[in-house]
Amino acid sequence: MRFFFYILLFYAGIVQAQNALYNSGTLRIHPNGNLGFHADLINEVPFENNQGLAGFYGDIPLQVQGSIAPTFNDVEFLVSNNIFLGNSINVLNNTNFVDGDVLTPLNDQTVFLNFQNTGFFTGENDTSKVTGFAAMTNRDFFSFPVGDAELLRPLMLDSEGNTDLAICAYFFENPSNPSSITETFDVEEKVRSIGTISDREFWIVQSDVQATVTISWNPRSNLVAIPNLQPEGIIVVGWSKQSNQWIIIGNSAQSGDLNRGFATSQPFIPSEFAAITFGTIPLPTDTFAVNNPTLGNYFLSPNGDGINDSFFIEELAESPNNSMRIFNRFGQKVFEQINYVNEFRGFSNTGSFLLSRDIGLPEGFYYYLVTLDDLGLEYQGFLYLNR
Repeated sequence: MRFFFYILLFYAGIVQAQNALYNSGTLRIHPNGNLGFHADLINEVPFENNQGLAGFYGDIPLQVQGSIAPTFNDVEFLVSNNIFLGNSINVLNNTNFVDGDVLTPLNDQTVFLNFQNTGFFTGENDTSKVTGFAAMTNRDFFSFPVGDAELLRPLMLDSEGNTDLAICAYFFENPSNPSSITETFDVEEKVRSIGTISDREFWIVQSDVQATVTISWNPRSNLVAIPNLQPEGIIVVGWSKQSNQWIIIGNSAQSGDLNRGFATSQPFIPSEFAAITFGTIPLPTDTFAVNNPTLGNYFLSPNGDGINDSFFIEELAESPNNSMRIFNRFGQKVFEQINYVNEFRGFSNTGSFLLSRDIGLPEGFYYYLVTLDDLGLEYQGFLYLNR
């Protein structure tokens, strides 16, 4: 078998020169076959129907270049000084991360390590992962093994349907002034319901199918440096391509403390956002706030059964002189009331949303901003409207 394999290589039109393997023929890895790359790969023809193992090995940096992405069944990476992809690689079965990162251009979302169909990976860790863009095709759930040069920082994508293509990369960079890309996401450009945007890290995830994402924070995220922050105040936020600002995506699940934890977002369409990261709900700081760090999040179901029919906040009795404003997740005001008691029942009373007053506002997450004039305080929180 090995003799036959070398004969096949001879007639495949392969040239190895200047420390690169140039594939311009009909190279194929047969079942139980193994092909090891110890030099750069330049691929210019379809390189697919492979059923064996392709490995990249060595202690010098390697590159994969060319105009056509090779497709492997199984692949492993043991390149201690990293392998750079200037051309995508498709993997149908197992990717084994042994040592060294798989690098892709962070400013080019068209080049990635692509886990196709049922492709999966093993061995990912802080020293062996994708530093750049990873992709998945033809599935609805995937955990991207992405990170930066120092740490594995995966993102889990759970889509509501089959996804033709989804890509993801992690950046340990300030969104306002990233060093790897030209686009910027100013952490001060945000809707009023967001207190602080992380200036330490962000992810780019793109998919046209509605999904939730799960991302985590760790000591390097430095959320403990945000004054008066409580773990329940950490929220998933995204840079909206439509409004060019950070808006709330929101959480459907959350766990952890300020040093380590994770949050699962509400469903959203990732391709509507250029970046995602962690934000916070701002907290007031004086005496009343010590006893009431938040006024909580609320559920409203105005169906006439007498339960949660209106938006009621018990603590407003402490400040009859108040004002209530309610916004949708794009920061558009849908309700406003001076000296609010419990008037909001899912209908707008302001702006262009009055056009839909007869049918009410659509189901989903909203956020409120209430000022307690008697106490000189301001609170923000979430409200879910159920139809």
